[in-house]
Amino acid sequence: MSSSSTDPSYAAVLRTRYAARTFGAALLGRLSYGMVSLSLVLAVKEATNSYAVAGTVMALFGLTSVFLSPARAGLIDRYGPRRALLPMATVYALLLTGLAFAASWSGSSGVLLGVLAMSAGASTPPLGPVMRALWSDLVPDTRLLQRAYSLDSVAEELLFVTGPLLVGLLVRVTVPSVGLAVSAALVLTGSLALTSSPAVRREGDQKKVSAAAPAPSPGLVHAVKPASPRRRPLQGRPGLGQAIAVSAGVGMCLGAFDLLVIAFADERHDPEAVAWVLAALSAGSAIGGLIYGAVPWRASARLRLSCLAAVLGLTLATTGLSPHPYALIAWAALGGLFVAPALTTAYLIADEAAGPAARIQAGAWVNTAFNAGSSGATAATGLLVGRLPLPLCFALAAAPAVLSAATALNRSRRPAAVTIALPERERTPDAGQATLNG
Repeated sequence: MSSSSTDPSYAAVLRTRYAARTFGAALLGRLSYGMVSLSLVLAVKEATNSYAVAGTVMALFGLTSVFLSPARAGLIDRYGPRRALLPMATVYALLLTGLAFAASWSGSSGVLLGVLAMSAGASTPPLGPVMRALWSDLVPDTRLLQRAYSLDSVAEELLFVTGPLLVGLLVRVTVPSVGLAVSAALVLTGSLALTSSPAVRREGDQKKVSAAAPAPSPGLVHAVKPASPRRRPLQGRPGLGQAIAVSAGVGMCLGAFDLLVIAFADERHDPEAVAWVLAALSAGSAIGGLIYGAVPWRASARLRLSCLAAVLGLTLATTGLSPHPYALIAWAALGGLFVAPALTTAYLIADEAAGPAARIQAGAWVNTAFNAGSSGATAATGLLVGRLPLPLCFALAAAPAVLSAATALNRSRRPAAVTIALPERERTPDAGQATLNG
């Protein structure tokens, strides 16, 4: 049965050939990312008895992981998942295991732990961008692809809720460094299962066919002018800049929001409210992602992304006016409804803009923008809390999401020249098949 004739539902996505197997393998590996941060902080704190060292090691790990993500994704775009992803995952797992071993000894050197953490962060396999690129090949029907991306975003949200809970269970029965070892085992097992999937083998074969026969397919929009051979794979891609800008804005908004929630709870002497507010945000995101993926939208993806970012920012800005933690929980749940849909749309736009040759790298840039924005905003917000009224801090934290939406709207009105062949996804349900066959 062709994808175009399949009912657009989440069940149809998972019934697609190889989809459930490939998605399950990717989720197994990505569960490692939900566990590794908390495991690393707890393990280093126990080994060095220093929160400062633990925070520094975690920052080194996070920075190298985030900012080198596009470069790692570019290697996978160039050499394919089987040749690049598996060695990357193996090195990452070995370094995490070494880090777990080093952190299991009391009095371990903070310098050694920092070097191991930086090395592990530099080799973190981009399983999320790889899976999102595979969705484009597994589900070429645009109607199903939206649901696939929504399902992926919701599942990732739940992994980052489940991961810390598993770490909490582990530290009850063993030392925190075991969490690092489990993270290493998960990412290696998941990567092995992912690269052994027939979908990955088929994707690699199609790249070979594409390289051997570069003639454009009928389903491709031809270039206005030929691209320079020296042009970077993502240079001049219409829509990709918008996706990156909005993703960074949303990341800044959420990174600041987490810290502001803690300040809000401290101000009202109700520290237990923090967990409920963040849980409400995650629950709202999961529900919003599932609803968003099931709706057949008529508006363009760029317009939808602008609206989602603007509404998200305005909603979270309003939370600062909450008179009571219960009101904050309600506003957080409402704002969460727009988180997964915004990220889903950003990944869809990046996928459409990039094409097969740079699809993983494009998704990695969106992911990097979100994480970098989140980290930077958390640090900046820490300087503002205590110096400005909390309602004003909430409004300032929401500004990047709203401003990124305005930029996106402005860009969507400008016709962008196409510099290389791009898949014509929105013209026909089967247009993705042209990309698939290269």
